[in-house]
Amino acid sequence: MYEYAIAWEWLSFAVRWLHVITAIAWIGSSFYFIALDLGLVKRAHLPVGAYGEEWQVHGGGFYHIQKYLVAPATMPEHLTWFKWESYVTWLSGFSMLAVVYYGGADLFLIDRHVLDLTQWQAIALSVASLAVGWVIYDQLCKSPLGRNIWVLMGVLYVALIAMAWGYTQVFTGRAAFLHLGAFTATIMSANVFLIIIPNQKIVVADLIAGRTPDPKYGVIAKQRSLHNNYLTLPVIFFMLSNHYPLAFGTAYNWVIAALVFLMGVTIRHWFNTTHARKGRPTWTWLATLLIFIAIMWLSTVQKAPVEEEVSVAPVHLRFVENAHYEAARDVVMSRCSMCHAAEPVWEGIVRPPKDLKLETDAQIAAHAREIYIQAGRSHAMPPGNVTEVSSEERALLVAWFESAVSEAKQP
Repeated sequence: MYEYAIAWEWLSFAVRWLHVITAIAWIGSSFYFIALDLGLVKRAHLPVGAYGEEWQVHGGGFYHIQKYLVAPATMPEHLTWFKWESYVTWLSGFSMLAVVYYGGADLFLIDRHVLDLTQWQAIALSVASLAVGWVIYDQLCKSPLGRNIWVLMGVLYVALIAMAWGYTQVFTGRAAFLHLGAFTATIMSANVFLIIIPNQKIVVADLIAGRTPDPKYGVIAKQRSLHNNYLTLPVIFFMLSNHYPLAFGTAYNWVIAALVFLMGVTIRHWFNTTHARKGRPTWTWLATLLIFIAIMWLSTVQKAPVEEEVSVAPVHLRFVENAHYEAARDVVMSRCSMCHAAEPVWEGIVRPPKDLKLETDAQIAAHAREIYIQAGRSHAMPPGNVTEVSSEERALLVAWFESAVSEAKQP
């Protein structure tokens, strides 16, 4: 049964790989079409109904692109839809959320110093927040506020800050940032699935039926596409943040999250303005730099110390009670704890990597699978084997985990 840990690790890797691939495809096509749309030029010779055109060169050839603001007079023979990139990105991202955070809820999702939840309570809160977030966002867009782009953006920003604060009051810091990314990505993907594509299908159906399409559907779709454009960079930041405890493991992590959304706006504003040929607002890069410096400063503010659990959770007792545990603990304490400690002593390490501490029986037992994978079955830890873990010591870590798991499965 210990091979289950290996299979689960590879499943996590496969889902993450798929998520990255589809996200690249979605973000790439999204950024391309935003840049194309902003760079369109109106010329006198354009066909009836055409809004603008663009000439581009790539891969040794020239492309001549024309955009119809509502729709062409007749349905084209071949029409390419851009939707599956978005759908599969969300599905793979949710799968990764389930594999890593739902499958390891006690370790990665729940922080009982923040809120004492059962696994199912935490998972239910996670799923509900994603669904409710979309409903609130969608209703705000459809409300009278949606008629004013700046008022709507301001209200949505306040809502995102509220969610950032709320997640940090429920989950671990790492899970809070990951969920804020999932919350935002759910809105983006739902925009495509529930608004943009259905509106485009209505226009296509009108063309096929010989009716004149209503331009309102294109206006609505463009508004949601613009939101997606400004939300993309913060989502990427939150997806990467789980590797950087300085971002999520600080006292003002929710403020850092709020500032990340602002950085997404300033960066995209430069690109959007440049693509629209309205100048190059270099002030946005200074603003981004100042925001990032503020984030770095906020990351130095430590959380109030909390009393660490000294008792081993019942589900992890098998690892402490195993005959190999004392020897395995000695290996961990001598080879790993100089970095994975509340106050790392290894030069250049300010915070424990991934905020993972290995100083107590409870901590070592809780992270037994990670120790097994990272330092037992592979040589990933420590990096470059800087603490000189021997082959015998790695074999001991393997024997400890596998025997504890095997004994637990025996009747």
